[in-house]
Amino acid sequence: MLLIHSGAAGDDTSAIESESESFFQDWLNYDKAVKEAGIWVSGHSLADLTTATTVRVGPAGERTVTDGPFAETREVLGGYYVIDVPDLDVALDWAARCPGSRGGGSVVVRPVAEFEV
Repeated sequence: MLLIHSGAAGDDTSAIESESESFFQDWLNYDKAVKEAGIWVSGHSLADLTTATTVRVGPAGERTVTDGPFAETREVLGGYYVIDVPDLDVALDWAARCPGSRGGGSVVVRPVAEFEV
């Protein structure tokens, strides 16, 4: 799985947004390349961070619901791709090609855990 993190809104690293038309085309091209390579399994872009709601359950079972995530991070999870590739090296190559890895963003590569039922 490629977890795509972009620079937090308001960060200087978000300057790439000023080139939004070109950046959008980069995403369209990348999406097309992943699908044409036959490695695409699934993927989604996530809605704006302001739409998020966080749920935490305490030790006594009490539920706390708050608007948005409040993690101490400078990056925001923006979306993901699940790809089917033969090994980590190939996954790292696709991660490096992802537009989300530029402009202060990053792409985290993690295998999807498989559990026997």
